[in-house]
Amino acid sequence: MSDNTESSPVPDPASGLGDDALTDRDIAILEFENRWWQHAGQKEEAIRDAFQISPTRYYQLLGAVIDSPAALRHDPMLVKRLHRMQDARQATRRARARSAAD
Repeated sequence: MSDNTESSPVPDPASGLGDDALTDRDIAILEFENRWWQHAGQKEEAIRDAFQISPTRYYQLLGAVIDSPAALRHDPMLVKRLHRMQDARQATRRARARSAAD
């Protein structure tokens, strides 16, 4: 039997799968996000060191994880903070797009 927690897919919230449990990688991502600033260097370097994936892939995984009900149950304050940050970034992008269109 092999340990496939690193390669197990992040549950798709739209599929209804993964509502009950987070994978080890999901938990590691949430814990990393809660304490990334404790790592030496820039966040992108810390992501590569901790997960051996690109920052782009990390943020894709993080987005899927924080959209899962299991993540909200696991660490509600962190997930809500990350959603607020995500909403603020989206609002900034929308505002830039509107000002560029004017």
